Amino acid sequence: MTGIDTFATLPMWIGFIGFVLAILALDLFVLGGKHAHRVSPREALAWVVSWIILATLFGILQWWFLDGSIGRLEANRKTLEFFTGYLIELSLSVDNMFVFSMIFGYFAVPPELQRRVLLFGVLGAIVMRIAMILVGVWLLSKFIWLFYVFGLFLVITGIKMLVSAERSPDLAKNPVVRIMRKTMRMTQDYRGEAFFVRSNGLLYATPMFGVLVLVEVTDLVFAVDSIPAIFAITTDPFVVFTSNIFAIMGLRAMYFLLASMAERFHYLKYGLAIILVLIGGKMLAAPWVHIPVLWSLGMVAIILLASIGVSLSLFRRTAARDAGDTARAASPEDTESTRRP
Repeated sequence: MTGIDTFATLPMWIGFIGFVLAILALDLFVLGGKHAHRVSPREALAWVVSWIILATLFGILQWWFLDGSIGRLEANRKTLEFFTGYLIELSLSVDNMFVFSMIFGYFAVPPELQRRVLLFGVLGAIVMRIAMILVGVWLLSKFIWLFYVFGLFLVITGIKMLVSAERSPDLAKNPVVRIMRKTMRMTQDYRGEAFFVRSNGLLYATPMFGVLVLVEVTDLVFAVDSIPAIFAITTDPFVVFTSNIFAIMGLRAMYFLLASMAERFHYLKYGLAIILVLIGGKMLAAPWVHIPVLWSLGMVAIILLASIGVSLSLFRRTAARDAGDTARAASPEDTESTRRP
């Protein structure tokens, strides 16, 4: 690699970023995002489906453009890279969802305020991801050996995730939370959707701001894992960025759809850890073994479906067993009384 290799032109970058900002503005100022409200499952499902459709249409449009400009073979390759990267980023971003749920629970964020936090969190994530992707691709273009460092990092991260899958982070000991409490004046309660308020001539942050900071830091930490993972598929910064953004935008809606059911996906973390290990191994083995992108896509999809299937199956078994235990615990008198007309 001797430079940043991408098919995208500057107008394409500007157009895509403009499209994302337009969607966010539509959400913020037109579709109710300007006013605090609780996101219903139906609304969340509509947004999840909408982002999946938009990602699919984008991939098709990208293929059509490349097919007419640089040939079908390259169009097929780049489009497959986009969809594989999108699935990888979406699957790895799901872990964010569980952490966001913990953050909102720890800070007792009212359901009607959570959407606002995630909306501004996405804006910050877009800026951070652009910077990290461009820096990462530039570093790989100058120091090719970093590709194998990224691979080793993913393997180690995946193993650590497997070992600590049953542990939950203690937010009270989180260094970001402790620093904010020591260095900032913060109100005890929420003041609507405000991040800052003035009281007695002094500026105070509200818990909303603390939650936003923690959400941004969480996304940054997860980006350190997810962005190197997609480098195993492609180093085209436009493909990496677009697949990342579609995953992030879809994740925000998916949180409201699935966060309340996090306990049903207990083994999903194990699946994500295995994906990281396998992708890291793919990067480390690249000089000797070439794994086609299509195989990577199938591998990720199979692991995801298997971990979700096992999670749901064991959850149903546990629920049925608990229901049986509850029924058996009922006294004979209670059982007899329920049978009387």
